[in-house]
Amino acid sequence: MSGALEIYKWEGEGYKPLLFSQGWQVALLNWEPLFDRANLDEIERHNESDEAFILLKGQAVLFTRIEGGELKVVKMEFNKIYNVPCGVWHNLVATRDVTFLIVENRDTHMNDTEIRAISRAELEALDAQLPIWAL
Repeated sequence: MSGALEIYKWEGEGYKPLLFSQGWQVALLNWEPLFDRANLDEIERHNESDEAFILLKGQAVLFTRIEGGELKVVKMEFNKIYNVPCGVWHNLVATRDVTFLIVENRDTHMNDTEIRAISRAELEALDAQLPIWAL
């Protein structure tokens, strides 16, 4: 489309893929209840796609765990790209005003998302590293 411009917006709760192209997609992810620490009960991974997160507004921590490794918690900053490589367990804790931009393989959320319960040990490790606003 020569000279055309596509504009996408999502103000609803949760995840919304908006732009699809050859093999990849861009989504917006707004706050949803599972981002509250009190509601956190699962962790996910993608075995065929990296997933890149960019914090657009709000406060958030991204936590990751490589199979057999320690849980790592990163306080996210604006204007940084956080890439979770395929096969790495991950999830988020965030404030109610949060918005993320996500770039990943096309249809990752439908065909390449493995979810499991987060363990008590993982929750304890997470709580030990969370900022005060997240507790």
